[in-house]
Amino acid sequence: MDAKEIVLAAAKELFGDKDATAVDRWVARDYKQHSTLAPDGPEGLRGLVATAPEGFRYEGARVIADGDLVAMHGMYHGVAPQPLVAFDLFRVGADGKLAEHWDALTPQVTDTASGRSQTDGPATPSHLDETEANRKLVADFAERVLKGADYSALTEYISTESYHQHNPEAADGLDGFGAAAATWAEQGKNLVYKTIHQIVAEGDFVLLVSEGEFGGPVAFWDLFRVRNGLIVEHWDVVAPIPARLPHDNGVF
Repeated sequence: MDAKEIVLAAAKELFGDKDATAVDRWVARDYKQHSTLAPDGPEGLRGLVATAPEGFRYEGARVIADGDLVAMHGMYHGVAPQPLVAFDLFRVGADGKLAEHWDALTPQVTDTASGRSQTDGPATPSHLDETEANRKLVADFAERVLKGADYSALTEYISTESYHQHNPEAADGLDGFGAAAATWAEQGKNLVYKTIHQIVAEGDFVLLVSEGEFGGPVAFWDLFRVRNGLIVEHWDVVAPIPARLPHDNGVF
């Protein structure tokens, strides 16, 4: 089994079947947890699965694999008053077991500025031969525009013809993003990207995990779809970083 198959099989047993014994089959003994929801180690995950409420279920939207890293984008139901839109990132160890986990969650918004949901759109990576070119495009965009705040360069990276937006507060297109950014600034929430922690790429999908500020310390999880050398679609989760975590590993 490759890394994607391992993560999907483990996720089905853990989050689909809610089988806490799956921890013994799929999770490494030195499993490192970065989630804000669970303590470190396999026992922390076991406790999370064992105490999942009756209505708990996971609805997957897309999966991206990059070497030993596998990212899942989807929605958790039954753990909060509203469904939670989520990114999960797993590292698979050499022994074929889950070795490390990061995540970011945000409540679902049903009335979005673009009319698109936070998880709909293309689901399967394509153009796999363009993975490295797309990774470089997003990495350069992250350094120059997101970290460097050189917004004059936006059209070098984002399509002016078709830019589908899934952030619930931004409409489609660059104008939609600009209007949302202006509103956020008026609210005292400027987008500040400080550190890029992970770039996970498969074909036309590139996931960027960053640290910054948005009215307070946050983790930015941005998923981009690239076509013909330009970003044409964007999904994200902006997750506040709590002052206290149930472990000492940090969220990154």
